[in-house]
Amino acid sequence: MKKTALFSSLRLCALSIFITAVPTLIDAKQTNFLFFLVDDMGWADIGANGSKFHETPNIDRLAKSGMRFTQGYAAGSVCSPTRASIMTGRHPVRVDITDWIPGQSNRKTNPLLHPDDLSHLPLAEVTIAEALKEHGYQTFFAGKWHLGNKGQWPTDQGFDINIGGHHRGSPPGGYYSPWSNPALKAKQPGEYLTERLTDESVKFLEERDKTSPFLLYLSYYNIHTPIQAYKKHIDHYKAKAAKAFQDVTPTEPEHDGINRTRQDNPALASMVAAVDDSVGVLLDKLTELKLDKNTVVIFFSDNGGLSTLGRPGPGCNLPLRAGKGWLYEGGVREPTIIRAPDVTQPNSVSHKPMVSMDFFPTMLDLAGLPLQPKLHVDGQSLLPHLKGDDSGQRTFYWHYPHYHGSTWKPGASIRDGDWKLIEFYHYKNFELYNLADDPGERQNLAKAKPTKAKLMRAKLLAWQKQMQAKMPVPNPDYDPNAKPDKRKPKKNQ
Repeated sequence: MKKTALFSSLRLCALSIFITAVPTLIDAKQTNFLFFLVDDMGWADIGANGSKFHETPNIDRLAKSGMRFTQGYAAGSVCSPTRASIMTGRHPVRVDITDWIPGQSNRKTNPLLHPDDLSHLPLAEVTIAEALKEHGYQTFFAGKWHLGNKGQWPTDQGFDINIGGHHRGSPPGGYYSPWSNPALKAKQPGEYLTERLTDESVKFLEERDKTSPFLLYLSYYNIHTPIQAYKKHIDHYKAKAAKAFQDVTPTEPEHDGINRTRQDNPALASMVAAVDDSVGVLLDKLTELKLDKNTVVIFFSDNGGLSTLGRPGPGCNLPLRAGKGWLYEGGVREPTIIRAPDVTQPNSVSHKPMVSMDFFPTMLDLAGLPLQPKLHVDGQSLLPHLKGDDSGQRTFYWHYPHYHGSTWKPGASIRDGDWKLIEFYHYKNFELYNLADDPGERQNLAKAKPTKAKLMRAKLLAWQKQMQAKMPVPNPDYDPNAKPDKRKPKKNQ
């Protein structure tokens, strides 16, 4: 209780500073926000980014009506860190959520002990929902939260309404009712989760207070495991796969894992189609309600598609390397679209890298509210990008010092201009790539460019020290021959 009270006090203090520093809603534009966040959708999972097996006409339509970012990055290669970064505009290291919640336990079979991090988003953090709500916004959340248990749910972090957001990352009970989601009761047997979340979002749009702007944050559970076919589209994709592929799914090794190298999974494709259907319904509803002219639409994913496991994963992120859990491009580069009326040009493209912390200040900017850099300290407004300015250069950092079920081992990475370095603490080595020439990260230049690698490693280390990033340490009980550890995850659920 004392900890909760302290968080609440700190949050109120931060909000009071924010309130006194910005104008009232009367001085701001009446700009609405519809934020689509997909779970585990890879960069290559949509037609606008080149997918031939998945069909995403509505997402592609959104891209044609706004701006597509070819190098949009998640702050983490797993879900909870990225979700925290979107909510706060702060790097996962700063928020102290660097792993999915609750994360994997430390094991004797691992030579390193990965550090503990928080099991929830602290109430002291000021979220984008709180920042907008303080200026008259109605705030609606539907879907996956995965940032804390009761007392830390969306309604404790600035959202007026929460439909289905709780502590779990995968949909409890699956995608078809009866499910066991503590924040969403099924209305009828066999109800499909994504359809329900879409219907609730439509209901909000229809019944909201018409005099106030809104933030509608639809955070899909799709396309996270369990890979459970969407019945409306599965027959189409089974027939498409049978016609296109007669051989076994190709794979390639990825360190200690196996990576899928072709999109050919009918069940996964049907789950992508469910998201696309939902996007289409809501885009059409905006038009029907004459909200499309003053509603900013954002489409993003929390991490790369699940392609690499101890066996082939269900997805494929090629031409990018690896997938969810990994700090290669396949794990952190996301499908990213923003349509901002009177700002973005139809069918425009930005090639300048951006990161998930940028959404917070961008939304403030588009709402006509002053930026608050003490809050969104690690994010930058994308308004210049949205207006067509791709000039300038930034440096990005990823810190994932944990073991993950994708077979990723503790490490970190830095992107500085076109150069990217990945440090593998478990393997005691590092790799260097030039993304302009090699976006698939196939040619390791660490030996060919030792001076560049040294500078990049030094810059990464300096950032980690500045941020007081938690690092893995040697495991004193390390035993490579120990029996598999079946202990519960490291954090309380």
